[in-house]
Amino acid sequence: MALPSNLQPDEASPEWLSKGDNAWQLTAATLVGMQSVPGLVILYGSIVKKKWAVNSAFMALYAFAAVLVCWVGWGYQMSFGDGLFPFLGRPNVAMDQAFLLKKTFSGFLPNATMIYFQFVFAAITLILIAGALLGRMNFHAWMLFVPLWLTFSYTITCYSIFNPQGWLYKMGLIDYSGGYVIHLSSGVAGFTAAYWVGPRATNDRERFPPNNILLMLAGAGLLWMGWSGFNGGDPYMVSTDASLAVLNTHVCTATSLLTWLLLDIAFFGKPSVIGATQGMITGLVCITPAAGVVQGWAAIIMGMMSGSIPWYTMMVLHKKYGILKKVDDTMAVFHTHAVAGSLGGILAGFFAHPRLCRIFYLTNNWEHYIGLAYGLHSGHVGAGFKQMGIQFLGIVFVVIVNVITTSIICLFLRCFIPLRLDDDELQVGDDAIHGEEAYALWGDGEKYDGSKHNSVYGMEELPMNAPKAEP
Repeated sequence: MALPSNLQPDEASPEWLSKGDNAWQLTAATLVGMQSVPGLVILYGSIVKKKWAVNSAFMALYAFAAVLVCWVGWGYQMSFGDGLFPFLGRPNVAMDQAFLLKKTFSGFLPNATMIYFQFVFAAITLILIAGALLGRMNFHAWMLFVPLWLTFSYTITCYSIFNPQGWLYKMGLIDYSGGYVIHLSSGVAGFTAAYWVGPRATNDRERFPPNNILLMLAGAGLLWMGWSGFNGGDPYMVSTDASLAVLNTHVCTATSLLTWLLLDIAFFGKPSVIGATQGMITGLVCITPAAGVVQGWAAIIMGMMSGSIPWYTMMVLHKKYGILKKVDDTMAVFHTHAVAGSLGGILAGFFAHPRLCRIFYLTNNWEHYIGLAYGLHSGHVGAGFKQMGIQFLGIVFVVIVNVITTSIICLFLRCFIPLRLDDDELQVGDDAIHGEEAYALWGDGEKYDGSKHNSVYGMEELPMNAPKAEP
């Protein structure tokens, strides 16, 4: 039976290419990219103090661009190319058309699509690290940190866990979409970098109000909706498992947000918008390593735990332990990503359904991918405990790699350039660093340097060119 003309294979659409899968994969990648640009650009620029809005947003935008150049230059091949070590690939470019148009290592996609898809994950990891450093890191140091960390840290965990030749992948670690590679890595690396960079100015650390909560919610909304591509794209095909992953993602996130909100009301008396946003993020992070391999009821339980355990570590434990109090983690990335990512990895090892794992990993191997809960129920107790052990091993590996590599990179950089802005720049913020400010209070982009107040009350006189009030 002859195929319709639009499905006939040709040079542009070879027999191995699935047009539907390729279309969804490009869409999913763009959704993830929009989580960063403009999602986290908006969120970072609005959740910080007004004087840090430009710097915070630009740290995210710069990282997105810098990662892409490094990714096609050498990062992709170090993460998904031929093995150099059991934990790292051989550096090589990924820009030749002969390579880009070939079938990729998994699914029915060209390499070009896979490179784009994996790039947006690498980019958002660096942007999440930036969240721990907002409000004081030297931008020039950040410009160097991004390519170094991508090269010497991200590629190691990515190859080990996502690449079929990686040692943790071969052991059977369950990380559906990056709970380890993206979130645990960024949480640990961000916290470590924050230690070496040092804290914000004292007055900023004591009082750091958002400059625009409504814009913050817009950025958070892009982050949430973009997660449909984050988790829905990781089967590398349009499959039933992709649909399950998307639904579980939103169920867990909504449950986590509501749990965090109720805890805020119960203990602080008010429903905090910023707190609800944190609960949203922890839900998204927690479900990521398990999205397509757990049942819906498990996603709800994970949401309840991701809305309460990171809440407890942030609101209670953070105030009790010296190291947590000492390190100035601006966006609480350690709690929202390292704690929530580890929690998701552990719960994935407990709730992973064998049938769903076989659908996702396309394997009938009963020695791997059996959650402890189902191992106990089906009599595969040893396999269930083995899976939990692998999940914990993965956490230990990612933590050690990121603490060591991030520390080495920071210590290396500070031999040549200060990691932290000087005190004068810390007091001024955006204008001192970029010569630009987020909001013009007077005229059309003009500043009124003589103003010492946020309102006209108490000012001795208005400038001659100050705009008249609207009637």
